[in-house]
Amino acid sequence: MSQHNQAAISPSTLYVVPTPIGNLGDITQRALAVLGSVDLIAAEDTRHTGLLLQHFAINAQLFALHDHNEQSKADILIAKLKDGHSIALVSDAGTPLINDPGYHLVRRCREEGIRVIPLPGACAAITAMSAAGLPSDRFCYEGFLPAKTKSRCDTLRSLEEEPRTLIFYESTHRLLDSLQDMVTVWGPERYVVLARELTKTWENIKGAPVGELLAWVKEDEVRRKGEMVLIVEGHKVQSDEAIPSEALRTLALLQKELPLKKAAALTAEIHGVKKNALYKYALEQADSE
Repeated sequence: MSQHNQAAISPSTLYVVPTPIGNLGDITQRALAVLGSVDLIAAEDTRHTGLLLQHFAINAQLFALHDHNEQSKADILIAKLKDGHSIALVSDAGTPLINDPGYHLVRRCREEGIRVIPLPGACAAITAMSAAGLPSDRFCYEGFLPAKTKSRCDTLRSLEEEPRTLIFYESTHRLLDSLQDMVTVWGPERYVVLARELTKTWENIKGAPVGELLAWVKEDEVRRKGEMVLIVEGHKVQSDEAIPSEALRTLALLQKELPLKKAAALTAEIHGVKKNALYKYALEQADSE
């Protein structure tokens, strides 16, 4: 009997089991015990998971469950769970469902009254967040940005004034484009942390204003290879005192000839100031008169 095959497994239960994102030493004893004891393991890639199980000398039956078949195969797994089987859900790396398959199966389990037990463990987003040095009391996980430039820029614009720290995953071949679009939409001063190859031999965590970070990544092709997380500083709300006096004079002049909304937009474009801050300032001034 395997030393890992000692968990008290409940029948008719789905276990959500995180696996290492790089360093195999990060798997928990509880995860090993569950993987060694369940009746079936639903894996994103059975070959990849097979190598992990082989490393820990775990023999288990595997079932392929990935993005392309999850909805159609969920019925099979639900039937097995109802028949009393215990199933572990794993992805290729990290916590299942976090930008990985599993949502449809877990949702079906909840709808069918099947018990779901989540195990804590590795997650690239949280690992990167813990080392970024940015506010972590409130943050917003956004997954991967859209692949096409227009959609990516639209998404970034929608997040321009999000005050929470933002977390993105990014791929090797789109990193430069995403950083460039951040510069274009948010300006070069927004602070961004690039966490690359976390827990692996070539782990690297670099933080800088996004314009500087883009230049740094361009200097060496290696800096844009591997698994990557981008941690972005949230939008800082400008106070009235932060609005340059030149911008306030321009706003006052334009307000004499234009509606406030248009005057604020033109002033923002001329001076690089947030139009919402100008609009708010003008309304507050009008209320105080």
